Order: sequence, then C-alpha cells, then structure tokens
Amino acid sequence: MAEQVELAPINTGRTSFLRSSFNGINALTGIGLITIPYTLSQAGWLGLCLLLAMAFTTCYTGLLLQRCLESNPSIKTYPDIGYHAFGRKGRIIVSTFTYLELYLVPTGILILEGDNLFKLFPNVSMEVAGHYIGGKQIFVIGSGLVILPTMWLTDLRLLSFVSAGGILSCVIVIISILWVGAVDGVGFSSKGKLFELTGIPTAMSLYAFCYGAHPVFPTLYSSMKDKSQFSKVLFISFSLSTLSYILMAVLGYLMFGQDVQPQVTLNLPTSQVSSKIAIYTTLVGPIAKYALIVMPIANAIESRLPRYYNIKLICIFLRTLLLVSTIIVALVFPFFGILMALVGAILSITVSIILPCLCYLKISGDHQKWGFEVLIIVVIMINAVSIGVIGTYVSLKDIGVIKNL
Repeated sequence: MAEQVELAPINTGRTSFLRSSFNGINALTGIGLITIPYTLSQAGWLGLCLLLAMAFTTCYTGLLLQRCLESNPSIKTYPDIGYHAFGRKGRIIVSTFTYLELYLVPTGILILEGDNLFKLFPNVSMEVAGHYIGGKQIFVIGSGLVILPTMWLTDLRLLSFVSAGGILSCVIVIISILWVGAVDGVGFSSKGKLFELTGIPTAMSLYAFCYGAHPVFPTLYSSMKDKSQFSKVLFISFSLSTLSYILMAVLGYLMFGQDVQPQVTLNLPTSQVSSKIAIYTTLVGPIAKYALIVMPIANAIESRLPRYYNIKLICIFLRTLLLVSTIIVALVFPFFGILMALVGAILSITVSIILPCLCYLKISGDHQKWGFEVLIIVVIMINAVSIGVIGTYVSLKDIGVIKNL
C-alpha cells in the first residue's frame, strides 16, 4: 500500500524555465518573509550569518535531490527517492515527514490570514446558534473560502501565474515596510542585540522553515520541459529568496527591535495607508502559496484513485476536504510562531536536510567510500540533528508555557 503513495506530478514536462523559477521562488518565500524579522530578533544581528548558512545548506541539499532524480528515470517524486534509497520503509518515512510538513505549513498560512485580518478589523464577531465566534475564527474560515478556487487548479503552468502574483506581493510588502519606517515615522532606531545564544534553537528552526520547500522540488523538476536547467532554477530561487529575507529581516529588526512580533505586520500602525497596503498584500502572497504547497498531497491521493471514477469531480471534492481539514487545525491551534518553529525543527530539518543527505549517500553509493563531499554531508547531518532535537525541545516547552497561561 505504501509503495503506491507518490507525489505524482501532473502534466509532466510542460512547464518552462521561467514558470518553474516563479514556482520555486514562490515556494521559498511567503510566510517566511514576514516571520524573518522575529527570527533575527531571536538570535541577534549575527543571526544573519546563520541565515546564510541555512540558505547554502538547503540549496546544496536541493541539488542532492536533483542528483537522486537524475540517477534513475523512474524516480519522479520524493517518496520515490526514499524507495530507491531504502526500499518500502524509506518510502513510508519520506512520505510521512513530507506530507506532514506540506499539511502543517498551509495550516500556518490560515493562522496568518486570521491574525492579520483581525488586526485590521478587531471588532468583527458573530453568534451562531448561541455559540460565539471570534473575529480570528471568522477570518480563518473566510480565508479558506478565498483559497478554495486555487485548490482546483491541477496544472503547474496555471499555478505559475498565481506564483507570479505571490512574488509580486512579496516585493510590495518589502517596499511598504520600508515606507512605514522611512516616511511614516516609525524609523529605524532600534539597535537590537548583537548575539542571543538562548534564541539560536528557535532561530535555526524558523530559518529551516523558511527554506523548507524541498517536498515541492521533485514536483517542480518532473514538470519541467528541460530538466537540465533545474539547478539554475534552484540557484535563482534561493538567491532571490535569500536577498528578500535579508532585506526584510534588517528592516523589521531596525524598526521594532526585540519587540517585533512573529508576524512583523502585527507591529505596523494600522492608521497608516502604507501599513494597510503591507497587511493586505501579505494576505495575498500566502493565498498564492497555499495551492502550490498542497498540490503534492492532493496528487498523491489522486494517483491512487481507480481510473474509471469521475476523476475531475473526485479531485475537486478531495482538495476541498483537504482545505477544510487545515481550517479545522488552524482553529484548534492558532499559535503561529510556535507552530512554525515546531514545523521547522521536526519536519523542515528532516525533509530538507537530513533525508536528502541520507538518500543521496545511499543511491549514489558514496557512503561506501569516504571523500571530501561525504565528510561535508556527514557534518551537515550531525548539525541538522542537533538543531532539530534542541529546536523541538524549545518549541514544545513554549507550547507548555502557553497552555499554562
């Protein structure tokens, strides 16, 4: 049963280099962009070095995934990579971690939407059948309804246009934040801390989350017309994403210092037009990102459907059900910052760093011979395991603090 679970690409080999680049950039940015100032505040200014280290590491592991995909034409998906490396157990492990990450990240998107809309409209609430429904809950559900049509798109060529909108929204958010600081009076006077040792685990977990797009990479690779250009897609995607992360991190930290929220948009004064533009645009970007992230899960489920079924109607129903389930989780666990740190520590570290390294060593056979690259990979895995364990402990501890309050 597990061997049939795949991240099956749709319309294989039809996506151009430019559209693949749009999809790659959109997968790497989005939620992380408004979280990155808070992430920097956890580690201090030297945390920018950690950001660059995470960027280089995850870009490299993305290239390792490409090598795995190129090693055998029958390898199409991330679970396929796990199967060719470690057999049935490898597929199960990769599928479990991958699908769980791809499920929880969109859940975070819904929480983000609810938080930011509630900041703009704090007096919204309603009562249904004697039950009070708060503004955040209403906005989470409403955001799901807005996202729903994008869930029905099954062609990555169509999603690339949505991705282009997501990239444009990131640019607008950065410009708006800069305007708030430079023109609207907030200023850039917060000095912040040079280094904060106790915040390193949380910072590294969130950095891992920002670059945790690896479950989408095999789908992007399989959808490309010219797969030999995938390494260029990775380079462009990581370079532009990292530049935007650094710019946003510096702006947000200079503006709000240690008081910056897990979503920097929650710090913005809503009385300013530029702040409203930033918040409204922030709401658009994650909506564009949602369908791209969830697509591999939907593809995996749809690939197991009997061919004589009305596939189109079934797919619409399943994708709608998938969206509804994430809405429910977002309503039950509305803690954005902690959820994203936990996802980064447990899932992003595993899926984006540890598993690509392990699978590559096994598929390539390099684990049987020691060389410089193997040594680098081993060091990367040791560091990743350490970050994952400590980051998970800190995140779980933070969850306990919130429950006690």
